[in-house]
Amino acid sequence: MLPSNIGFLTSLRLELAYFSGRAWLKRRGVGGAGVVLRFERVRPRRAARFQPLKSHEITPRFLDRTIRALKRWKYDIISMDEVCQRAVTLASPRRFACLTFDGGYKDVMASAYPVLSRHGVSFTVYVPTAFPDGIGEAWWLALEQVIARENRLSLVMGREEKHFDIAGTAEKYQLYNFLWGWMRSLAPSDLSSAINDLCTRYSVDLAALSREASMDWIDLAKLAADPLVTLGTATVNYPALSNLQDAAALREMTMGRAVAQAAFHRDVRHFAYPFGDRGSWRRQHAVMAEQAGFAGAASAIPGVVEAEGRSNLHALPRISWDGRQRSLRVMRVILSGAAFPQVRPTRSGSI
Repeated sequence: MLPSNIGFLTSLRLELAYFSGRAWLKRRGVGGAGVVLRFERVRPRRAARFQPLKSHEITPRFLDRTIRALKRWKYDIISMDEVCQRAVTLASPRRFACLTFDGGYKDVMASAYPVLSRHGVSFTVYVPTAFPDGIGEAWWLALEQVIARENRLSLVMGREEKHFDIAGTAEKYQLYNFLWGWMRSLAPSDLSSAINDLCTRYSVDLAALSREASMDWIDLAKLAADPLVTLGTATVNYPALSNLQDAAALREMTMGRAVAQAAFHRDVRHFAYPFGDRGSWRRQHAVMAEQAGFAGAASAIPGVVEAEGRSNLHALPRISWDGRQRSLRVMRVILSGAAFPQVRPTRSGSI
């Protein structure tokens, strides 16, 4: 697994693998048919000391460098429709790369789209459909803003009032990671109550913050008009599906698809699991994604896509890129498949 937090030693090991050449010797054996890259926000670097979500951001310049490198390395940059086709057919002589963006952030339109358009490459955006309507709650952004502004923080966890001293940057990071994990574990109604209580206490406008960060339907209509853009969904409200009953999880999937299809006047064939990792979904959700009518569903479980039906189309692996890592040498080793353990591929329909 390549975690979103690439440590120094891991990065050094991958740099050494690049220079040793072993990655290229292994590539044909473990590299699969291709890779799906997962990004989230795309915006210029900021100078703030406290940036707990920095690993989820890349700069427009890094996106440009990545696309240039993929072309130089002879990757076919393809759509999610073509990913699903290549995953069930014989392997092509050339490997593919698919660029995907989660969260429906406005800076994808403002900062990423000009770069992608200039290169003329396909890409996919997964949209949680409550956010273009202005009713989604980007609780992770509100949590960041509250902790960044305060030196002391109080909130109710369970039935107990908790107090934290967070004057230093290290304490802010520690508390953010703790509260992020706690909030991720809550049922949607409890999560909404917790973040709204926190925002009320510390005068953060959660609704305005969420709207400002998200694309609206006008932005999405512009993307929908571009034949190189694939628009998929990521439920309605972006909950961790593992916190929902099965009926509620299926409803989030089907309603997200229905809203998107009504807005875009086209079939919406692709889905991304909110947050994407193993802790946010369960095995049966892949079955639900197929039942909901999606041709493919993307996780954030790291790995390469195999050909000849050996990758489950409704649990497609993706490589989540850590925005703090800017080495294209490291990226090339990772894309080769050398960074992942060799496991026996599963047939479509299993995980």
